[in-house]
Amino acid sequence: MSASGHPRQSRWAAGKAGDHGEAYAARFAALAAAGQDMHGEATLCATLVPPGSRILDAGCGTGRVAIRLAELGYDCIGVDSDVSMLSVAQRASTDVEWRHLDLVDVGTLDSDFDLVVAAGNVIPLLAEGTEAAVVTGLSGRLAPDGLMVAGFGLDAAHLPLDEAPFGLDEYDAWCTAAGLELRERFATWSAEPFVDEGGGYAVSIHQPATRS
Repeated sequence: MSASGHPRQSRWAAGKAGDHGEAYAARFAALAAAGQDMHGEATLCATLVPPGSRILDAGCGTGRVAIRLAELGYDCIGVDSDVSMLSVAQRASTDVEWRHLDLVDVGTLDSDFDLVVAAGNVIPLLAEGTEAAVVTGLSGRLAPDGLMVAGFGLDAAHLPLDEAPFGLDEYDAWCTAAGLELRERFATWSAEPFVDEGGGYAVSIHQPATRS
């Protein structure tokens, strides 16, 4: 149960148990050892705001993105509701402030951020029915000129789910309701052009809507 008092289980938590955080970290370590770039998310974020900016890694998992951003000179907080994942992050770095927090309760954080990043399919893996509330909460933690960046799969091939729980139209509608507008959208964290949902993945950058 979160601080807001609503019992729920995220799509991520369903079927997870034990030390899955260790297994998750080991998988990415193996990919890095094989020569794959594990820092695409951090690299893109670093093009959006200057070093020293305050960044919230929402659904930080084992901390891969936040740790890299801290290494690049950013002031980072990582939050996650998964104790197993967060414990790995806490051991991996003391340069990031780690918080055990359900994203529905992100409004309880006492600071604003120049950039909020939700990588690793965070939004589709939320508990069903909480997506709009989480987007609103994250929007509320943005500085007036802050940016929210979210990357997630749009089909089963790009998600650890049998099907995508929603599409970009729904996500954009939640952002609009939260006072955000789309600034830019890419097909990958490498900033490849987004054509349509047929590519199976999208990285969306939203900003506070322009006031007329």
